[in-house]
Amino acid sequence: MNTAARLGWYAGGLAVAFGGAFAAADAVVPQSTVDRWTEQAQGHEMGSETSMDPDAGHGGHGAAGSTTSAAVRGVRSAQDGYLLGPVTAPGRAGEAGRLSFRLLDDRGQPLTDYVTEHGKELHLIVVRTDGAQFRHVHPRRDARGTWSLPWSWDAAGTYRVYADFVPASAPHGDAVTLTRTVEVAGAFTPVAATPSRTATVDGFTVELSGDLVAGTSSPLTLTVSREGRPVTTLQPYLGAFGHLVALRQGDLAYLHVHPEGHEPSAGQTSGPDVAFMAEVPTPGRYLLHLDFRVDGTVHSAPFVVDTTPARTP
Repeated sequence: MNTAARLGWYAGGLAVAFGGAFAAADAVVPQSTVDRWTEQAQGHEMGSETSMDPDAGHGGHGAAGSTTSAAVRGVRSAQDGYLLGPVTAPGRAGEAGRLSFRLLDDRGQPLTDYVTEHGKELHLIVVRTDGAQFRHVHPRRDARGTWSLPWSWDAAGTYRVYADFVPASAPHGDAVTLTRTVEVAGAFTPVAATPSRTATVDGFTVELSGDLVAGTSSPLTLTVSREGRPVTTLQPYLGAFGHLVALRQGDLAYLHVHPEGHEPSAGQTSGPDVAFMAEVPTPGRYLLHLDFRVDGTVHSAPFVVDTTPARTP
């Protein structure tokens, strides 16, 4: 798969089919429950329902609202022979320490050979199960295959940790997304995920336009301004002018998309608009986070979007 194609879906493999209907919104989802849902979804593939191939492109998806199922990416600790080992991290909000983990292969050995995608061997996404406290970071790997970075939690709650990577041994260069939950002690105040298409972060205002339609590619545009003026100095960050993560509310199934067009060159700037083509295969509410960089600093803007019914011909 070439680089241009991978700009459509992060690392070329995350046009994700989140088959089946899962837990109610605003749930705190333990790892054991997530794995059980995934096993049930995989079991349905052997039945009469239509299987949605996450690597088949747009044509592999059924009509919006149709009953489909497939193995779900981003809700499992194991996939394709790879395992995300236990995540160690500070156990209480405000406590300083390190977050660390290992990725194991099918022999139980630490994985040490990766494909560099968008400037990094591994992308780590951390988010609380209500969609708050989002972070996209890049830990370091030591010679024994342990990934780690300095860490503290700003708030208590249950968190999902996603390791997004491409093993060098992957036959088609497909991305693997593994996840585990981490419990953080302290007073917990959940944040209600109510629909919002405007985000204010670090003095920037970001507006989202376009509709998410389940089962089809949907154009989304993110427009960045500051003090009422369009920002035209967006800088490349990890090989793109923006990174958009979408999490389905309830089970936090994960996908990561990139802007339309070619990878920007060094020193190139853009803005105020960043255009995406996003595809979500089931109706529902999605938690979106846009990472963008200006003046060397990365900012993260959150949105909450409900899918729109497909238009009939």
